[in-house]
Amino acid sequence: MAGLRQRDYQEGWRLVCEMAEAAGDAKAFARLGTEQLPRLVASEITTLSVCDLARNTRTVVTSPGAAISAVDRAAFDRHFAEHPLVRFHATHAGGGAHRISDSLSQAEFRESALYNEYYRRIGIDHVIAVPLFVDRGLLVSFVLNRNGKDFSDRERMLLDLVREPLAALYRHALARQRSFAELPVTQREREVLEWLAAGKTDREIGEILGMSPRTVQKHLQHIYEKLGVETRTAAVMRALGK
Repeated sequence: MAGLRQRDYQEGWRLVCEMAEAAGDAKAFARLGTEQLPRLVASEITTLSVCDLARNTRTVVTSPGAAISAVDRAAFDRHFAEHPLVRFHATHAGGGAHRISDSLSQAEFRESALYNEYYRRIGIDHVIAVPLFVDRGLLVSFVLNRNGKDFSDRERMLLDLVREPLAALYRHALARQRSFAELPVTQREREVLEWLAAGKTDREIGEILGMSPRTVQKHLQHIYEKLGVETRTAAVMRALGK
């Protein structure tokens, strides 16, 4: 891919590997992605946006968490249908990372109600969206936002480099989440099992969930009994439907 350096490929691969290791479900995937992507491409506000194209609304996971208020989100929703990135990706299912400046000049963008009622409020001038999933009714994207300098062609190519692997991880996280939700276990046991499937040790699971390794082991024993298995591997295989 022209324009990318060896270090870009290394950093992109590192991001995908870290996401693959730690993103046990869709919620964890969203949180990690919004935290880690700005290490790859600078972004002041990063979101995972799930856009309902039929209702013209979205739900978002945001980093930093308080960067977008409820009032700001309502302002976005008022201009949802006219958003250049929503319009582009809704009609270009195979499209890659796309900047607002790929669709509008900076002058046109600054004259829009979308900019003046939403982006100006949150202090953002430049936006790029990285689609993970697109169909006729749903658009899921990581969106990077910043002030000052627009996203470069090289940064767009770098985001495209990791887009397909991240999209595959997102689909896998959704499938895993659905399969785990059907298991006859408690919510806490499900959390333990999800991190077990992500390859974590009892100690690591305890640190993540705020419990002792002994408590993790007790949860695992209950999981084994409910799933009719005797080992960690068998529990994970049962949870994943294999």
